[in-house]
Amino acid sequence: MLLRPSVIGNHRLHGNDLSKKGKRVESIDLLRGIVMIIMAIDHVRDYFHKDAFIYSPTDLEQTNVPLFFTRWITHFCAPVFIFLAGISAYLYGKKKGIKELSFFLWTRGLWLIFVELFILSLFRTFNPAFHYFNLQVIWVIGLSMIILSAIIRLSLGWLLSIGILLVGAHNLLDSVHFPSHNFLSFLWSLLHNMDRFTFGGFDFFVHYPLLPWLGVMILGYSIGSLYAPAFDATRRKRILLIVGLSSIVLFVLLRVGSFYGDPSPWAIQKSSAFSFMSFINVTKYPPSLLYVLVTLGPACLFLALTERPLNKWTARISIFGRVAMFYYLAHILLIHLGAVIGALIQGYSASDMVLSTSVDASPQLKGFGFALPAVYLVWAMLILILYPLCKWFDKYKRANVQQYRWLSYL
Repeated sequence: MLLRPSVIGNHRLHGNDLSKKGKRVESIDLLRGIVMIIMAIDHVRDYFHKDAFIYSPTDLEQTNVPLFFTRWITHFCAPVFIFLAGISAYLYGKKKGIKELSFFLWTRGLWLIFVELFILSLFRTFNPAFHYFNLQVIWVIGLSMIILSAIIRLSLGWLLSIGILLVGAHNLLDSVHFPSHNFLSFLWSLLHNMDRFTFGGFDFFVHYPLLPWLGVMILGYSIGSLYAPAFDATRRKRILLIVGLSSIVLFVLLRVGSFYGDPSPWAIQKSSAFSFMSFINVTKYPPSLLYVLVTLGPACLFLALTERPLNKWTARISIFGRVAMFYYLAHILLIHLGAVIGALIQGYSASDMVLSTSVDASPQLKGFGFALPAVYLVWAMLILILYPLCKWFDKYKRANVQQYRWLSYL
């Protein structure tokens, strides 16, 4: 993900225009739609797989190849989604202006934090008296947007440098820890370290620390300049290919010798398949440099190679990408409703799925779950249910967003 600031900052070139007259960049919607579909696999697995409450699917001591890759493929989702959010922010600013972009990022960031803390917590627990707040991807997107709203007046060169620094250097902080679970250690966790805290009867689990994810969003905002109206399409594709390939090569070079960029080194395992799994089993919480390289590298290649008109199938996938927030809220709610039905089928009570904390913390549900093929069946059914809902909302949103500005927040 390394580019010279001068390359990104120079967008006064003539060529094909992807964003003129408010036209959406279809390759971005397509990539976002794909990662939204893939993301649902992992969330269905969280609620439905029989071993989800017992061990991590990336634990090489207990996992198997299909389960590992069921989890690993979803590693692309959060970084790609946040990266594309940065690109979309840049394009919004080109259309609306910096002042309006700053206001939009500030208010949407506050809205997303509210969604994470209250709406998604309710959807995940079905318990309005919940006292457990899981700070995941939506909260960190919101906080990153708030900070981005304050720094977007910096030059693209400065923003790119900040993004590279946050993504590339934050692993230097891996050894910094605060032993006591006090407010200071909580603040540090919000910035860099995944941890769980209890304050006044409320539990907070920081899954997504700010610093590296903010860096990913800033990198996306910087890359967004490649989609400026006057930027040459051929040069854009060439830069994306260089960035993508360079990221993958850098990942391999750093990972081979475990030189830097991930706190968990890889090792030779019992088979070549497991050795490969160890090699790509990089750290997500917080996202290591190698995690970002191995996910955003292919994402940049995808953007470079899919800049073409949509066909029948890619147009359908893109619908999910155009209404990503609506999809996210709906899929969490439907998955949990489906899990209640699954629990009833297996002889559990519906109240077992109305949890005070989280699914994996419920002792009543130990033993609940289905085999991996059933997880994929539920996932396929979920996507089929979501498609007409998202298609309807996409049509409604595009027809009414100018009249009802709140639609732009979904």
